[in-house]
Amino acid sequence: MEAMVEIEGLTKRFGSITAVRDVSVTVSRGEVLGFLGPNGAGKSTTMKMVTGFLTPDAGKVRIVGQDLASNPVAAKARIGYLPEGAPLYGDMTPAGFLDFIAAIRGLKGADKARRVDEVVERVNLQSVLNQPTETLSKGYKRRVGLAQAILHDPDVLILDEPTDGLDPNQKHEVRLLIQEMAEHKAIILSTHILEEVEAVCTRAVIISQGQIIADGTPEQLQARAPRHNALQLGLRNVGVGEAQTLLAALEGVSTVEVVADGADPEFLVHNEFGQGIAAIVSQAVHGRGWEVVEMHVETGRLDTVFRELTKGGA
Repeated sequence: MEAMVEIEGLTKRFGSITAVRDVSVTVSRGEVLGFLGPNGAGKSTTMKMVTGFLTPDAGKVRIVGQDLASNPVAAKARIGYLPEGAPLYGDMTPAGFLDFIAAIRGLKGADKARRVDEVVERVNLQSVLNQPTETLSKGYKRRVGLAQAILHDPDVLILDEPTDGLDPNQKHEVRLLIQEMAEHKAIILSTHILEEVEAVCTRAVIISQGQIIADGTPEQLQARAPRHNALQLGLRNVGVGEAQTLLAALEGVSTVEVVADGADPEFLVHNEFGQGIAAIVSQAVHGRGWEVVEMHVETGRLDTVFRELTKGGA
């Protein structure tokens, strides 16, 4: 895949505090990279350096092959950026603001009018186009910020909390838009919403205390969860001790955790070496004539992995 964003050894210090430390990552065309981390971990600082808003103390950034330090205009022309908080000019209307941004991006005449109309429709701004921006809701301000980021159809999109302040329907619309654009762009988005990573990201990076501590697909990160591939099993009118003894003796079972005690016990059956044990457990349980209330394989939760990896972090 074509590398669109190349980040090498980015470091940023603020006095005695190192906010970002030796961050390196490459994002290719067609990738949607989720940038995750607790508050103060260095996400926004990294994004500001990647877009040229902050100068790094060390490291390099290349945007579609253009070095951001030595050729900033050419590099920034390929970027669409939605900053944290979507800062806007409060006295301008969305129509005036987008016209202004289009002119700065070099769009003219009929092409400019057509492109503004397209992005207004894509982010559903028609109803507030001529309303002062300072009077808009947080959600509409976010949509205006997203519209300016995609106005010039950039190769690279850097989105800092793109769905912050949006209602569930608006979040769904923005996620669909990201998925539609992803095939032809490289997209980096920071978010606190882990379900957003699972919904739209092809890859995720977790940063803590200014350093990358995990990098992989959402599925690969979920696989690091303690319950990944464990079997959740609920039985009816079965003795806890008897069931636990039977399950623990089965081939491929490492441990059996009692999740709920009582007449209808629930167990979490952990497997050895990640192998599937559903068929073995099912055969053993039905062989005893026990009634199964619930049985499913846990995929692992991204929020569990996130908490474990960032314990004690920023």
